[in-house]
Amino acid sequence: MISSLRGTVLSTGADHVIVEVGGVGFFVFVPGDVAHTARAGSELRLHTSLIVREDALTLFGFTERAELDVFTQLLSVTGVGPKSALGVLGHLTVDQIAAAVADDDDAPFRRVSGIGPKTAKLIVVQLAGKLQPPTATPTGRSGPAADAVIAQVTAALVGLGWSEKVATDAAAETADAASNADRASVPALLRQTLAALGPAKTGGARG
Repeated sequence: MISSLRGTVLSTGADHVIVEVGGVGFFVFVPGDVAHTARAGSELRLHTSLIVREDALTLFGFTERAELDVFTQLLSVTGVGPKSALGVLGHLTVDQIAAAVADDDDAPFRRVSGIGPKTAKLIVVQLAGKLQPPTATPTGRSGPAADAVIAQVTAALVGLGWSEKVATDAAAETADAASNADRASVPALLRQTLAALGPAKTGGARG
């Protein structure tokens, strides 16, 4: 069982990275925010789940252990496969998933591509009581670590097409409203900021 990887990023795609460990390149499916922020030549550590099927061995990876734990829980839900579970974690943070389940609210899951109304309801029902409660959300705290995360999120947003001003303001505003855990995590904060911004608009986003 491959439970984690740490190595050099060789290349990235829309939904995956290839990480070289000891001269071997591992193809790992990851949430979109990880694929967008990973850079060739940089070091990346992933908590991984190896899915074994008759015709394939497939790795799924996450930068946060909590994401891997939720991924595993999602796989226990009837009708949710690895790609669907990855899609949920590509659109929602761990706290957002836990909050939706705690509130018996399947709407966030219905907005995920590939998750229909029936499956969304099953996620809420079958994960009830199995997830850690959402982290408390104190606001207005900052510091060197949080500032470094905001800077990385800003750089990623600029790379995706937003102007530096829009990116900086959006990242800072999202950080102010985020939980301590999400404020300390580049993938989590980037995901929330992207959700708040919506798709980049040609010209307007860059101007």
